[in-house]
Amino acid sequence: MTAAVPAIAVPAFALTWWLGCYLVGRDPTRSLLWRSAAALIAYAVAVVVWTLSPASAPAQLLLCVPALFWAGVAVGLLPRGVPEYRQANRGWVILAGLFLALASVLPGVGKLVALAPLAGAMVLLMRYRERVRPTALPSALAAAAALHALGLVVVLAPIDLGAPILVLAAIGLDLLLMGFLVAVADAVDAGERLQPDLSRSLIAAAVALLLCAGPAALTMLAAPGLRAVTVLQFVLVAMVLGAVGLAGQLRAGLDRLAFLRDERLRQDRAALMLAADALPRRRERHRMIALDAEEFKRLTRRALEDFGDVGRLLRNPLIDLPAVDRRLAARGPGVAEQPLVRAAELRAVLSEHVLRLKPSGVFGTTEEWRFFNALYYCCVLGLRPYQRRPQPEGLDRDARRAVDWFRRYVPRRSLHRWQAEAATMVAAHLWRDLVSTDPRWLAGTGGGARREPVR
Repeated sequence: MTAAVPAIAVPAFALTWWLGCYLVGRDPTRSLLWRSAAALIAYAVAVVVWTLSPASAPAQLLLCVPALFWAGVAVGLLPRGVPEYRQANRGWVILAGLFLALASVLPGVGKLVALAPLAGAMVLLMRYRERVRPTALPSALAAAAALHALGLVVVLAPIDLGAPILVLAAIGLDLLLMGFLVAVADAVDAGERLQPDLSRSLIAAAVALLLCAGPAALTMLAAPGLRAVTVLQFVLVAMVLGAVGLAGQLRAGLDRLAFLRDERLRQDRAALMLAADALPRRRERHRMIALDAEEFKRLTRRALEDFGDVGRLLRNPLIDLPAVDRRLAARGPGVAEQPLVRAAELRAVLSEHVLRLKPSGVFGTTEEWRFFNALYYCCVLGLRPYQRRPQPEGLDRDARRAVDWFRRYVPRRSLHRWQAEAATMVAAHLWRDLVSTDPRWLAGTGGGARREPVR
């Protein structure tokens, strides 16, 4: 093993492993983040195998795996309203499995067939690039995908452009760029800031890289040819950088273990950690006035979907609505500076506007009730009618009837469509209240053209 191999392989492994863990830690419920994390982690594993056995068939195959996951990332970025969205997000898994099996039996350059799903997904994404946020994302992702494909061609084809480990490192840089683009897309979709939170994690990763990855590389050089030592050093680096990327989840897990018998202490610390983690990701307050109608509608829908998740509500820009400020001002000085109280008031504002959709009279399941039922019972109350496990105890008669009605007569797709349409109605109510009490929202920060209303 030459000195260049650990010096390049260890940082490449460490940084891609860290970014994969960081993406998962941003929001473990987002499949898009899991797909991008899987691509990065697959590359990190490929680096380990390549270090142990350069240019071997398993190493070459593992280098093709990230392209398959990035195909899933590309289709996951498609706007939800396009006809191909559902089929593409279901079909890429099957195609990825088929092409992975095909790549495993083909020698050398034949493994490049793994690029086919990525190429198809990028063509589909570019087709709807005008509807993707941010608008420059598809072009940037397409350029990164092209560079990734070029790197694989150089590694797998009989082309001599220098040391393969350098090309491997270039592929890693390209994957890091792809991961960053996905983080940007996630932050834009959630209405959050990315830079403060990412910088904090990156600085911690850099410190861990110096303190852990450096000695690991030196250990590999001091014990050349000992595969067990090499594997253990990579495992050590993975544990340290994984702890950096998943710092929030690790801290919460340690609290659950350390304070197993003190539930009150666990809850208090969990609330404080939610507020602390949300602070660097919250959008600046002065940008609230710059929201356009379409983004306001999207953030309202997201707030309703996250109604039961305090951590996500704390990061939603709607937490700074003037309606929330007025409610907090009525409660006395200093209350507005308490993040958890602000999140509770945002819930109250959303609940009031959801109740506006309720038809008069007793509970019903007619057409006029569908929007209220879809939002109130499934978002505000947090009921999950399609889950097999029992619903929470203490439900009133109307809630039990609603759950039974959803299970028997309402397909999932219909429920999701009603929730989206009802969220648009709530956003329209909020928008009208907003512009009627604060006319600045009609012109925005520029004080220029009048905005379109939410429909």
